[in-house]
Amino acid sequence: MRRAILPLLLASAACTPVANDAPVMSTDALPAAASDGYDLQAQYAKLAVIEMAPDTSYLTAEERDVVNLLIQASGYMDEIYLRQRFAANPQVRQAISRSRRADRDLLLTMFDRYYGAWDDLDEFHPFWGTEPLPEGAGFYPTDLTREEFDAYLTAHPAQKDELLAPYTVVKREGDGLVAVPYSVEYREWLEPAAKLLEQAAQRTSNPSLKKFLTLRAASFLSDDYYESEMAWMDLADTPIEVAIGPYEVYTDRLYGTKTAFESFVTLRNPEESAALAKYKNYLRDMEGNLPIEDRYKNFQRGFESPIAVADQIHGGGDNVPGVQTIAFNLPNDERVREAKGAKKVILANVLGAKYERILDPIGDVVLKQDQAALVAKKYMELETLFHELSHSLGPGTITKDGRQTTVNEELKEQYSALEESKADVMGVWNILFMMEKGEIPAAEKQQLYASYFAGIFRAMRFGIDEAHGKGAALQYGYLKEKGAFTWDAAANRYIVDYAKMEAGLRDLLHDQLMLQANGDYEGTKAFFARYAKLDDWARGRFAAMSDIPVDIQPIYPSEV
Repeated sequence: MRRAILPLLLASAACTPVANDAPVMSTDALPAAASDGYDLQAQYAKLAVIEMAPDTSYLTAEERDVVNLLIQASGYMDEIYLRQRFAANPQVRQAISRSRRADRDLLLTMFDRYYGAWDDLDEFHPFWGTEPLPEGAGFYPTDLTREEFDAYLTAHPAQKDELLAPYTVVKREGDGLVAVPYSVEYREWLEPAAKLLEQAAQRTSNPSLKKFLTLRAASFLSDDYYESEMAWMDLADTPIEVAIGPYEVYTDRLYGTKTAFESFVTLRNPEESAALAKYKNYLRDMEGNLPIEDRYKNFQRGFESPIAVADQIHGGGDNVPGVQTIAFNLPNDERVREAKGAKKVILANVLGAKYERILDPIGDVVLKQDQAALVAKKYMELETLFHELSHSLGPGTITKDGRQTTVNEELKEQYSALEESKADVMGVWNILFMMEKGEIPAAEKQQLYASYFAGIFRAMRFGIDEAHGKGAALQYGYLKEKGAFTWDAAANRYIVDYAKMEAGLRDLLHDQLMLQANGDYEGTKAFFARYAKLDDWARGRFAAMSDIPVDIQPIYPSEV
């Protein structure tokens, strides 16, 4: 029987008939703490609210106008993603706002924070209604299962490409399924967003920014993003670093192919960007240094890969809810990556806030005192950079059963978590490689390991159903088996074994890369099932972190 998720969510507003005419008991009088132990106020308290005040004083009047137009366009990314997260979200929010619950305002705050009634930081626990977040979010019919979808694709191979396309929404039509292009489904918001980008393009005198904005405006209405992605890679001689459009597939937990709309409006720091640019010159060597046979290495991708250090001044869509992004590596289109590589943008102000409020305190809770003192902001920054660089390395386009495909297509919903874990581990591996090359002091290797280990716990607190948290749990379980760390019962802390950590990271990276190289879906599921588990040690350390925020909630200016 198919579940009716929308009626159950809407019915929480009052004792009124729902779709099947069955009355549902009012929840108006329920306290914030639900009967299953979920505490709404405590969950909201996991976020450290931080007022961001990025320096914009150096912008010219022209640049300021362009940035403000981009901020306005970001608002339309919010509207689209709200519906991508769950198609009926606007109605659900209206139901909450009309309720008479004492905690209504907090419910609305949480709803707006997470773009829906599910808590990202508690493994998508519903805080309005009781239904779980559909794995297909708003991209597919809420009752569509992976098994049904697989069977339909097998029975209708001519529809496979359009149904799995990154820029379509899947809907039921009679007994069948149809693909609706984003440009049709979200036209109400894409058309005004495109007009704002066109206005920004007319206002800027920077040729590369003008080209990107013009092409991206056209992409919104055509669903063809290739040329605008290529133009984005060539942005130059402007402090404005903007990414806006459909990018990541994390929200699609059913099949891992549908892209979510988001925006990053940032201002580049030219000095810090230049200081990190040297590492991109090693990308080909990093590929060659991967611990897999040469036949699995990917030398077809472009290795241009610009690096930018920037302060975020506004975000929209998928960039806003859940865990706050400290860096991004885009575009994800393998055609662009093979031609030009990918751009890495480090969000310095977001990363700095997370180090001070979260990572540094976590080090004191999980590591024995002498190793806790080694946790360093420098290595959070470097691990973040090399994590993003590592997304451009390893298998991408592969051959499976005689056909050309991609790792993402083969691993489906398992792809995101494995790719995030791979990038974490490969990031450390590549920093070690840079130490061998003399670009980073080898004497600081222990700081790298301590910072990395603390970072595993920072990510696992996001929830091991979320891609980054699940990938971190995989690392924890695998490295534990390899003896990369031990538990000191007297100190109630972990101790990293540096030699075994290095060997364990090498083995883990090899195993993850081979799962990708072979497009091994079942093997990836089994790998996570075996290792992505928490033990009593980890749960005890999480309990000791109750005073440390799980994440931050940055508040950006509405205009500059």
